Amino acid sequence: MEQEVPVTIHSRKPEELSEDPQAATRIPNQITEISDTLSDAFSCFRESESFNLLVQVTDKAKDFIRKNPAQALLLSLGAGTLFGLLMRRKR
Repeated sequence: MEQEVPVTIHSRKPEELSEDPQAATRIPNQITEISDTLSDAFSCFRESESFNLLVQVTDKAKDFIRKNPAQALLLSLGAGTLFGLLMRRKR
């Protein structure tokens, strides 16, 4: 479930912003608007089924690591090695 949240930082062109002497006082208002938008988006995400699924998977992973620390360590070493080999640049 992907959720899209529209965010408008400013409604004017960049050249218009540089000519406006009051632009500096509007910046805190814009930051407040962005903060409110992000807070609303996070609240919606916390109430979604995706968040609940993420919490369940995280709990299962923590339980597995507590019950099998050696196996978890070896799996993480293997995954890190594989990732490193895949991301390594050819010289």
